[in-house]
Amino acid sequence: MDKKDVQIIKHLVANARINASDISKDIGLSTSAVIERIRKLEKSGIISGYTAILDPRKVNLDVTAIITVVIEHPRYNDRFIKAVMENMYITECHYMAGDHDFYLKVVTQNTNTLQDILNDIKRIEGVAKTKTSIVLNSPKNEIAIVPDANIRKI
Repeated sequence: MDKKDVQIIKHLVANARINASDISKDIGLSTSAVIERIRKLEKSGIISGYTAILDPRKVNLDVTAIITVVIEHPRYNDRFIKAVMENMYITECHYMAGDHDFYLKVVTQNTNTLQDILNDIKRIEGVAKTKTSIVLNSPKNEIAIVPDANIRKI
């Protein structure tokens, strides 16, 4: 990955719908060269997908919570992960080192639906303990980090 790839990635992170021709004008490559570089970034897995980012509050999802979970034994991890994957309100799941085994981000309508989700989580076999924190505000919520040109070579 070189500086031109990083410039392309910066444009796509800022606006995934930007035209290759607009990128080409800004970075000084031909449109076909930009398209080819994007294809290589996708094929290598550096760009893993594109998505629309919704404002949760505009779609009546007014409560965001962080739930940490302790699992009794690692043999329950697969069952836990399967249940998490099936719950549309759990937007992130991270397997952690430290005092807690999993870190979940939940986005839901209100505290009543959060209570239902929390009870569903507590019913999963192997869940020993949970701790829930309500998010009041998210001053920074980056979706992607644009790498330095020297981090990884294609």
